[in-house]
Amino acid sequence: MESAGRSRVGIPQPPGVQEQPDSAAAQPPRSLAGAAPDAAMGDSAQEESLLLAAAYVYDAQYNRNIPFDTSPRAVRLYYLYNHWTMQAATYFFIFVDLALALFEEPAVYLLPFLVTSLTEVLCLLVFFGRLFHFAQVTPRDVFWKDTKNICIMITILMTLVDLIVFGALRISSIRGVRWSRPLRPIFLINFAESRQIRRAFRSIRNTLPEITYVFLLFMFSVLMFSLMALKLFGDRNLKTVEGLPYFSNYLEIVFDMYVLVTTANSPDVMMPAYDFSWWYCLFFIVYVIINTYIFMSVFLAVVYNNYRKHLKNEIRKLAYMKRRKMIEAFNLLKVKEEAEFVVKEDRWKRLVKLVAPDISTSHRELLLRICDEEQKGFVDKKSFVRLADLLNIQVITMKLHSHPLEVWIHQVYNSAPSLLLRKMVQHKVFVWMYDVIILINAVFIALDEENPLISYAEWVFLSLYIVEILLKLYTYEPRTFFARNQFWNWFDTSIILAALIATVLNTTLKSVTVYNSQQVLDIVFILRVLRLIRIIDSIQRFRVIMTTLINIVPTMLTFGGLALVVYYVFSIIGMEIFHGRVQFFGGNSTVQHALYCGNPALKDTTFARAKYCKNNFNDIASSFVVLMELTVVNQWHVLANGFALVTHEAAKLYFITFHIVVVIMIIK
Repeated sequence: MESAGRSRVGIPQPPGVQEQPDSAAAQPPRSLAGAAPDAAMGDSAQEESLLLAAAYVYDAQYNRNIPFDTSPRAVRLYYLYNHWTMQAATYFFIFVDLALALFEEPAVYLLPFLVTSLTEVLCLLVFFGRLFHFAQVTPRDVFWKDTKNICIMITILMTLVDLIVFGALRISSIRGVRWSRPLRPIFLINFAESRQIRRAFRSIRNTLPEITYVFLLFMFSVLMFSLMALKLFGDRNLKTVEGLPYFSNYLEIVFDMYVLVTTANSPDVMMPAYDFSWWYCLFFIVYVIINTYIFMSVFLAVVYNNYRKHLKNEIRKLAYMKRRKMIEAFNLLKVKEEAEFVVKEDRWKRLVKLVAPDISTSHRELLLRICDEEQKGFVDKKSFVRLADLLNIQVITMKLHSHPLEVWIHQVYNSAPSLLLRKMVQHKVFVWMYDVIILINAVFIALDEENPLISYAEWVFLSLYIVEILLKLYTYEPRTFFARNQFWNWFDTSIILAALIATVLNTTLKSVTVYNSQQVLDIVFILRVLRLIRIIDSIQRFRVIMTTLINIVPTMLTFGGLALVVYYVFSIIGMEIFHGRVQFFGGNSTVQHALYCGNPALKDTTFARAKYCKNNFNDIASSFVVLMELTVVNQWHVLANGFALVTHEAAKLYFITFHIVVVIMIIK
C-alpha cells in the first residue's frame, strides 16, 4: 500500500483535460478509497491517508499548486515545508539579502565587505537548503522541469561567482562591479511562497504580445512627428529659454516629444515655436490629441482587456485545480454508503481539525451543518468539494461575557444612574456630540500652537477623548470592545494613548530650558491630525469606502511586491551607472561647486537651478526616491536630462525604459 502511494504524484491535470470519474486512473488505490477504512486499513494507513487528504485540502484552500510526492515521508516533509515558521524564515532571509544593498558600496551605512559577503553567503545557504527541502517533496522529474527551481540554482551559482571575482579584484585593489545584485529579486519571485507575485508577473507577461503592436504604432507616431518637428523648426534659428538651439537634434526631439506625451514638459516645449508663429501651436495640439489622448487611451484599453482576459483564465485554472485537489482528498477518505461514495462525519471532523486546528468547535460544527444539511452522519462529494471555500469564509464568533464591573460591583453597576449613563453612551447623540468635538478640535489644530489658550485647549480635548474611551469601556464589555474585528476601537484607543504620552513628554521636555528638539513636537502634531480620521467611522459611506480599501490590501501588497522588484532592479542599475555623478552638500553649504551639484556639467542647468542635487543615485535609499519621482512623472525629463549631462545622452534610455515598465505597464 505504501509503494502504491509513492507512485502517485499530487499534481493536478492541466485545464482542458476531462475530469476522470472516481473509478478511473485518477482514483487512489482501492485499499485507500474503496471499502470502509476501518475494514481495509490499519490505524497507520488511515492516518497517512488523512494527512495526505489534509494536504490536498490545505492546498485547495490557499490556491497552492505545488506538485508533491504522496509517500508518507514526502507528505510529512511537505507539511514541514509549508509550516509558517519555515515560510517566515525564508522571507526573512530574502529581505536580508535585498537589504544588503543598504550596507554595500554605495551605502546608506557602509559595512565591511567581509560582513556583507558572509551575510550574503549565509542567505544563499538558506536558499539552497529551502530548495533542497523542496526537492525532497517533489518528484525528481517534476523538480528539474520547473523553471523556478532552475532560476534559483543559476542565481545562487552566479552570485557565488560574482562574490569570488569581486573579492579577488578587491584584494588586488582593482575596482569591480557587483553585477549579480540586480538578480536578488529572483529569490523573492521564484520561491513557492511568492505565487501571488508570480501570477501578477505572468499576467503582465501574457499581456505583452497584444500590447506590443499598439506600442510600436505609438512609437512610430512619435518618430514621425519628431521628424516633422525637425523639418518645421530645425532651420528657423529658434532658441529655448536656456538659450540652446531649439529642435535641431533629432534624438533630442524624439525625447522631448516622448516627454510631451506624459505632459511633463507642456507647454514649455512648444513655447519657442508658439512665440514664433501662432499656427505652430496646432502641430503640438494635434500631436497631443493623437498620442496622449487617443494612443494612451487605446493602450490603456488594450492593457486592461488583455490583463482581464488572462486574469480570468488564471482564476479559471485556479478554480479547476482547487476542485481537482478536493476530489483527490475525497477519493482518499470516501466510503460507500448505499449507492454513493461519502465521507463519514468522524473522518470529516478529523480532517477539518488537521486543516484548520485554530477554529473553534462551534465553527467546526457550523461547517458540518452546512456540508451535511440533513444531518445524515456523512458528507457527500458535492458538499465536500465546497469545504475549501467554506474554510476561507471569515466567521466572527461573538461570545457574550458579563462586564467585570457587573460581577465585582453588581448593585452599583445596575443602579438607575449607571443604567442611564450606559444608555446615554449607547445613544447616537453621544456619537454626534464627539463628532462635533473632533471638528472643533480640527479648527484648534490649525491655529497657532504658541498661543497659551490653544495649548490649554489641547489638554481639554485630550481629556474629553480619554473620558470617551473610559465611558465606552464602562458601557461595553472590554473583551467585546477590543475584539479582533473592532478596528476603529483599537485605532481610537491607540491614537489617544499615544497622544497622551507624547503630549505629556512634550510638556515635560518644554520645562527643561535646554530642550530644543522638534521631533517629539512633530509626533504630537501628527497624532493630533490622525484623530480626525475617527470621524470616518461615524459616516456610513466613509466607513464602507474604508472597509473596501482594507479588503483590497492583499491585492495592493501583491502589486507592491511587483513594484518593489522593479524598483530594486532599476535602483541597483542606476547606482552602478550614476553613482557619484551628482553630489549633495547640504542646504546651507557655502562651497562654490555646491551650486552645480559638484559636477561642472550641470552648471547653469535647470537641474542645478531647481536644486535637484539630492535627487541622486549615491545610495539605494536616494535611488528609490528618484524612481518614485519618476513614477509621479512631473519634471522627470529634468532629472533625465541632468543625469544625461553628467554621463551620456544614452542615459535617457534608462529613464524612458523605467517610465514604460512602471508607469505605462505596471500601474496601468
